[in-house]
Amino acid sequence: MKRWILAVAVVCTAGAAGADPLTGMWKTEVDDGAYAHVQIEPCGPAFCGKIAKTFRDGAEYKSENLGKQLVIDMRPIGDGEYEGQVWRPSNNKIYYGTIELQGSKLRLAGCVAGGLICSKQSWTRLN
Repeated sequence: MKRWILAVAVVCTAGAAGADPLTGMWKTEVDDGAYAHVQIEPCGPAFCGKIAKTFRDGAEYKSENLGKQLVIDMRPIGDGEYEGQVWRPSNNKIYYGTIELQGSKLRLAGCVAGGLICSKQSWTRLN
């Protein structure tokens, strides 16, 4: 019995320690008058982020974008950096995306023309 409890404790500790720092709830910058809370979680070998809450003028509202994926297949490439895709709800387009993670802040970029022209946002961790 003691071995079983010890084995469970080791597995649980390893799982918690192995969690990627990108996972969690993030607050976006205001874009076209609104902002969102985005939940980022593992999706296979990558990370995906879905819109959990939406806000306009500081008040929560029910956007048609709730539950939609904003961060798509972001794969870690090292040193707190990720590559994948991002969706911009205001124009319904998907862009090549990157994330640079620094503690409780992340810098997300959506780019065209092979990364030559990018729009960037800074997001803040909520939890």
